[in-house]
Amino acid sequence: MEEKKTKVKVKNVAQSPLKLRLVADLIRGKEVTEALDILEFTNKKGTFTLKKALLSAIASALEKFNAERENLIVSHISIDEAPTIKSGRYVSRGRATRILKRRSHINLEVKVK
Repeated sequence: MEEKKTKVKVKNVAQSPLKLRLVADLIRGKEVTEALDILEFTNKKGTFTLKKALLSAIASALEKFNAERENLIVSHISIDEAPTIKSGRYVSRGRATRILKRRSHINLEVKVK
């Protein structure tokens, strides 16, 4: 029998991968209801984006497989590095420094038990 999985990709999130991975590690392997509770009460900027991605995956799984919310598990979540925006900034003594604005891709997979 084929496993019932739903995949969601969110690209070019305006936050560094390291900061998003801290939040992603909290919900990896958890049930969906527990993961939503964790995201609700975690005080990090990335929780909003991850929560939206998770809700999208849940809605997709419910529509596709007619599953109940209690039977869904976050089976896979990974945060990949997206292209970095590079710019410059002038500083004292005639020098210039580089500003790197890092971005992320979120790969999320929800599985039915």
